[in-house]
Amino acid sequence: MTDKTCAACDCQLDANPIRVKVGGKTVEVCCEECAVALNEASASTASNSED
Repeated sequence: MTDKTCAACDCQLDANPIRVKVGGKTVEVCCEECAVALNEASASTASNSED
């Protein structure tokens, strides 16, 4: 069995990861801090593409 890792920091995920939707794709992160970081990065990318 392969271990799943956090989409933001590559830490090993536990049994209850947080799911975050980024760019139409759902990814799993290890903590609220990583979820916020991914959402901020996604929002920044979206605003840059509108310019």
